[in-house]
Amino acid sequence: MRSSLFNHQERSVEPGSFQLQNERMLKVDLTGSGGFFFAKQGSMVAYQGDVDFAYEGAGGIGKLFKKAFTGEGMSLMKVSGSGDVFLAQDADDIFVLYLENESVTVNGRNVLAFDSTLQWDINRTEGASMLSGGLFNTTFTGTGALAVTAYGTPVVLNVDVPTFVDMQSAVLWSTSLQSSVRKTAKMGAMIGRGSGEAYQLALQGNGIVVVQASEGHPVPTAQ
Repeated sequence: MRSSLFNHQERSVEPGSFQLQNERMLKVDLTGSGGFFFAKQGSMVAYQGDVDFAYEGAGGIGKLFKKAFTGEGMSLMKVSGSGDVFLAQDADDIFVLYLENESVTVNGRNVLAFDSTLQWDINRTEGASMLSGGLFNTTFTGTGALAVTAYGTPVVLNVDVPTFVDMQSAVLWSTSLQSSVRKTAKMGAMIGRGSGEAYQLALQGNGIVVVQASEGHPVPTAQ
């Protein structure tokens, strides 16, 4: 049997590592990972071996309360056992960050999976309100791998001057940056791609912000 399909053979990974199989699929080898990691609920597309998936909710009572209050989009499952797990999310592009005693702030909707060695918490952006749609994101701290998704090829902007990003397009940014919410001068101004551009994520200081080329997946319309 011959086909260009077979150019996409499974890639080997180091024990416990997160490795991209292609631009839109992540493979995690549970061996040597401490026996478990966390992934977005429903993101598993295949696995090999003896693997267990347990609903993790928001990761504890305190975080569950924050999630219920903020609407932060990060429902997790704890993946444990032995074997290989393949993850994907709506054919979005996947990127793996390796934190080395560092921290980063991520839009919860863009989190795909992360090592159990990372500490995380849900935080509120200064100036966010229900009117602005709120802006509650997840800060990861420590040493380990973190896989994030982007819908539309992203760009990494260096922030050394005040920078403003559509709140749905911001994937992640440096925790060293001061973040707040900025209101556009004219409430009805359509300065971006969607309907929510009256408010933007405002970033100041020195660091980076990753911006995806969309405001996320279109919401299906009723037939």
